[in-house]
Amino acid sequence: MEEKKPTKILLVEDDQNFGDVLKSYLEMHGYDVDLAKDGDEGLIKFNKGEFKLCIFDVMMPKKDGFTLAKEIRENNKEVPIIFLTAKSLKEDVLEGFKIGADDYITKPFNSEELLLRVQAILRRSGSKKEEQEDIKEFHLGSFVFNYPLRILSYTGPDGDKHKENLSPKEAHLLRMFCIHKNDVLPRSKALTKIWGEDNYFTARSMDVFVTKLRKYLSLDEKLEIVNIHGNGFRLIDRTVEVIE
Repeated sequence: MEEKKPTKILLVEDDQNFGDVLKSYLEMHGYDVDLAKDGDEGLIKFNKGEFKLCIFDVMMPKKDGFTLAKEIRENNKEVPIIFLTAKSLKEDVLEGFKIGADDYITKPFNSEELLLRVQAILRRSGSKKEEQEDIKEFHLGSFVFNYPLRILSYTGPDGDKHKENLSPKEAHLLRMFCIHKNDVLPRSKALTKIWGEDNYFTARSMDVFVTKLRKYLSLDEKLEIVNIHGNGFRLIDRTVEVIE
């Protein structure tokens, strides 16, 4: 049986000593923690990695935690974010939640409190993703995608119908796009799950399949697969509210 990989957490904290303490504590409890010292470095690490949770200090040089979270939320609405701050002003707390924070912890705090909040958030986000993984039929604009049968069905505004029988890789890739709809699908995640490895040749192969899916979905102008430079792809469905 394949060994389960530890959950990856991105920790962005400009206080090196405090950051090292939190990193060591979380790693001691089985997490894989990547530590960045400021918002710029944090954004670079986020775009290169695949994290299940982010922990951001609010007050940082170069790019503060709120700005970092806003930039991440432009392409990723799902990853949970916890803010750490020395401030307890109501305005700051509200600002954090408006951006899309999942939790807000005021310094100083007990490391065990942070651990318990991390565990609770990961349980919630994990159960949500599992529910999505169990879905067999997806609705995309004017399309219905039946994953087990690998059939993509289109019904136009005038009642015209079209059906596409997908290959196994096309179906698997479209399913991943559906699960991440209006969010970024990291290239490395798709390559690892579908092709088994992330290298130049598998990446070129994936590009070919993305082009095929774009062609199928072009019947509906409200659907679009866009490139997210340095990260992956994003399936945009404008029949639902999308934050560009």
